[in-house]
Amino acid sequence: MADAIIRLHATDNLVIALADLAKGASVAGITLPGPVPRGHKLATRAIAKGETVLRYGQSIGQATDDIPAGGHIHSHNLGMGPHSNDYAIGQHATPLPALPAREFMGYHRSDGQVGTRNYIGILTSVNCSGSVARFIAEAAEKDPVLSSMPNIDGFVPIVHNSGCGMSGVNEGYDTLMRTLKGYARNANFGGILLVGLGCEVLQVPDLVGQGRLRPDGNFRYMTIQGTGGTRATIQKGLEVLGEMALVASQVARAPAPVSKLIIGLQCGGSDGYSGITANPALGHASDLLVRMGGTTILSETPEIYGAEHLLTRRAVSREVGEKLIERISWWENYTAINGGEMDNNPSPGNKRGGLTTILEKSLGAVAKGGTAPLAGVYKFAEPITTPGFVYMDSPGYDPCSATGQIASGATMIVFTTGRGSVSGFKPSPCIKLATNTEMYQRMAEDMDINCGDIIDGVSIEAKGAEILEKIIAVASGQQTLSEELGFGGAEFVPWQIGAVM
Repeated sequence: MADAIIRLHATDNLVIALADLAKGASVAGITLPGPVPRGHKLATRAIAKGETVLRYGQSIGQATDDIPAGGHIHSHNLGMGPHSNDYAIGQHATPLPALPAREFMGYHRSDGQVGTRNYIGILTSVNCSGSVARFIAEAAEKDPVLSSMPNIDGFVPIVHNSGCGMSGVNEGYDTLMRTLKGYARNANFGGILLVGLGCEVLQVPDLVGQGRLRPDGNFRYMTIQGTGGTRATIQKGLEVLGEMALVASQVARAPAPVSKLIIGLQCGGSDGYSGITANPALGHASDLLVRMGGTTILSETPEIYGAEHLLTRRAVSREVGEKLIERISWWENYTAINGGEMDNNPSPGNKRGGLTTILEKSLGAVAKGGTAPLAGVYKFAEPITTPGFVYMDSPGYDPCSATGQIASGATMIVFTTGRGSVSGFKPSPCIKLATNTEMYQRMAEDMDINCGDIIDGVSIEAKGAEILEKIIAVASGQQTLSEELGFGGAEFVPWQIGAVM
């Protein structure tokens, strides 16, 4: 049953099951003492209690009990244990050779950015204006003139659950302010209408007064209280959208170099195949984009924990490496003061898919970032100003992390999943990569690309090239399956830091 397992590194003391293995099955000359589900781990030799367990040639934890040869390695006998903090900043920061430029068809903005979509956004300062923002968007979509405007992809309400009941002077307030400003400036919006209630903590004049929110000037704002209530705000909103749509519709797709693309790298509903198939394939696609001058963003700090030393070694400078270490320290303190711990991850679904510790999950998650040097480290929703492969701090919660990436400038999200995550992130299209063929076939209407065929012999490089072609096609206007299904209107999730008062 050699084809039923895969060994990922010569030093590993485990292999991964590629099929459900029954008790008594013979694998690599070992008779299994018990069943092992596909995607899960089994020992290649006896592992003593306290011994380090290796996957990818890296520690994924310590045995909490003696494990016999062929034994199932999972939560019942594997714990996190210590992890490497040998950061060796910059040791492996080797520039990748440049590739010839490629082009996509995008929307050119006045500040030099290029969008992959051309939406009009109705942005809210507070949850209390969320319903009215939705009413305005729904009315616009039904309006025969607005809905037929050329070059307009639609009207997107950006609704959230914060903006009041919070301090106006702390990190949570600053983070929300950065997030809203980032969405207002995202290149996938051809115009923004900001709608507030009027009496909230995050005041519309404060947001507007911090600087010009859109360089093209296609920006308007109002409050429900100042406009005269719900119906008056909807009517006024429609009038304003009509003016803004006329401006936005004048912008048509035109050729642009892929160096203008900013791609958010995401994973969710991960499984034991994620670090073998979709994540490294996406990492190869990321390297290809970086070699053409593009920008890719890795995030989800709780899901690189224990593997951060692989990123610091790729940092282009000591300053960049130390910024990442500082974010790790911040998270260790943040989880501690909130009664949590970094190993609360993986989720129950991750564990059913074969992942056991955060070390194991993180090593697979980091593979999305390929091998390019780490050019920059940014806070959540901070504008990305450095091309290349960069890191943006965020929670591991996918909608929240993607929200931060889009606020930082991402014009597309590429999302790997093993369990079958369904979501979208307007205004930025989302490409879904399935880690295994069984799930891809079962959820074919949601998954854009199957990476499970890597197990059958398709190379990481070939799949990465396929992903790159899909990225360029989607950037040029091809719809993703999540767009066809209508996703993207409920996944705006700003990171809420601090007390709700």
